[in-house]
Amino acid sequence: MKKFRFKIVLIVALIALGLYFLYPTYADYQNTKSIEKTLNERSELLKSQNPNIDEERLDKYLNQFEDSLKNADPSIKKEREKRIKLGLDLQGGMYVVLEVNTLKLLEKLAKNPDENFAEMIKQTNDVVRISEEPVVDVFTEIASRKGIRLSRYFGEIRDDDDKITEMLRSQANDAVNRAVEIIRNRIDQYGVSEPSIHVSGSRRIIVELPGIAKEEEARQLLQGTALLEFNIVKDPEFTFGVLEKVNKVLAGKPLEDTTKVDTSVSASDESDIAEDTTQKDPNQMTPEEFAKEYPLYSVAMPNPQSQTADLFVRESDRQKVDRMLNRDDVVNILPKDIKFIWSAKSEFFAEGQPIYRLYCVKAAPELTGGVITDARATLDPQNSAPIVTMEMNSDGARDWARITGTNIDKRISIILDGQSFSAPVVRNKITGGFSQIEGIGDLDEAKLLEIVLKAGALPAPVDIIEERTVGPSLGQDSIRQGVTSALIGGLLVIIFMFLYYRFAGGIADFAVIINVFFILSVLAGFGATLTLPGIAGIILTIGMAVDANVLVNERVREELNTGKTIKAAIDSGYSKAFSAIFDGNITTFFTGIILYQFGSGPIQGFALTLMIGIAATLFTQLVITRLIFDIFVERGGKPNFG
Repeated sequence: MKKFRFKIVLIVALIALGLYFLYPTYADYQNTKSIEKTLNERSELLKSQNPNIDEERLDKYLNQFEDSLKNADPSIKKEREKRIKLGLDLQGGMYVVLEVNTLKLLEKLAKNPDENFAEMIKQTNDVVRISEEPVVDVFTEIASRKGIRLSRYFGEIRDDDDKITEMLRSQANDAVNRAVEIIRNRIDQYGVSEPSIHVSGSRRIIVELPGIAKEEEARQLLQGTALLEFNIVKDPEFTFGVLEKVNKVLAGKPLEDTTKVDTSVSASDESDIAEDTTQKDPNQMTPEEFAKEYPLYSVAMPNPQSQTADLFVRESDRQKVDRMLNRDDVVNILPKDIKFIWSAKSEFFAEGQPIYRLYCVKAAPELTGGVITDARATLDPQNSAPIVTMEMNSDGARDWARITGTNIDKRISIILDGQSFSAPVVRNKITGGFSQIEGIGDLDEAKLLEIVLKAGALPAPVDIIEERTVGPSLGQDSIRQGVTSALIGGLLVIIFMFLYYRFAGGIADFAVIINVFFILSVLAGFGATLTLPGIAGIILTIGMAVDANVLVNERVREELNTGKTIKAAIDSGYSKAFSAIFDGNITTFFTGIILYQFGSGPIQGFALTLMIGIAATLFTQLVITRLIFDIFVERGGKPNFG
């Protein structure tokens, strides 16, 4: 057995690793079942206690309750993220192809456009409408054929066509990147899990939104104009006063449920709670007393080392804070000219959770992003720190000088689509429309801010050119049919192999099961997405794995018929079958590489599972089954090959 030790350890380690990767999928399945059961019970309870509740309110409450269940246990989200991802065809959702209108960008960049320019735009549109050629390349080629220099419309008069063409390409790519960032930001806010956003070609963006069912909302989400605003952050003294009022309103009240069924704490109970704790020093309170007396501060704490009143909130508590601030009794005491804004990304991590910042800003923006003409991320030449420079047009420069002049030493929050990306401090009055933003963590963060600032003046509209909706029922049907066909096919193969090859057939069946286990483990471990074509790839792989077993078993049979011992027959059988198995699988593997490289969407899903399946087939057939036979023979057994 010592000579097999390495193989045994390797196989056991790989199986253990596979179980580690697949456990989140199993846990997510159990969590989903548990949450569905809880929601159904909750729904029935609400209907029984409030028969007149309308569907919209019921759905809204159940959605909030589901979110609170998921946020209460961070492991639910972690296991969801690590499970085998299902493609759009398996769980339903929307598939949208967007196209950045680069022609509009050229029209906007052109100076003194005339009839010739309009004619070239029209000809370019005729070409790109039926092809995926880059708009800039088509336009410059048409201009070249007409003998018109690009400097007539773009750049400087001394610039040659190559330089201007490169500039236009850069502007077109920049517009696509900005559109991608805006769409990604909006989808994150919308709460779509496992979205897929990627650029296709020179101007198209493919967006897959699994699980989304409201088409109109998704359409508005993707096509709406990006709104960039500059809002003054309120002074700490003012903000702390507001937060104190919020805590007083919330003190002693139940917060998890605002519907009638769960408001079980009576007014007398609330007054008792308040009476018990209001006279105590907060530092002497127990955590439970502090949470009852200062509900908001129990989940959203200001930084005592900071001179601001910004609150810092764990990701799992964000929705709880939102529910507190959106309660009717809280909204009634908040000043109408303020609003609370979340930071676009986490500030840092604590206890394994991202921490977000919550700003209190003036509700009305001082300025909108339409006045920004350019933004650039770079390094400060004096200290090499990342900075972002920002330029505005003449109207924006005038307003910016007024705003910064009256708000020196205050912070101005840069807000895109309702999320704050930065809140720099105004050091002095900024005139001329040229600003510099400092205090940025790294160059990547600076580049993100550059994109955000440019997004406020999105130069090219985004059009939906293809849209498909896959209903959840269709996805469920696909899953059921795919799994059923795989189970029936696999079961028939297992029965046949066992009846025809006896013991050797049983080993082959075990190898096929391990094969599928390895495929699913790799999909989960590398975060790949399982699609319906992917299931087809797994079924094809099962067939190829069985074929490999048949080759080996038949060769061993032939060797046994020549009178060789069982050990010699197995050695010779594997040796003679190796070339056929290896050649057939390797050629198919290269076919999978080609399909993956040049295909897209479902074709890539099929190719990926096929390649993983081939690698698993070679390992299970040439290593695992061979090891089992060797150990069996080593112990004096004589495997039956039928």
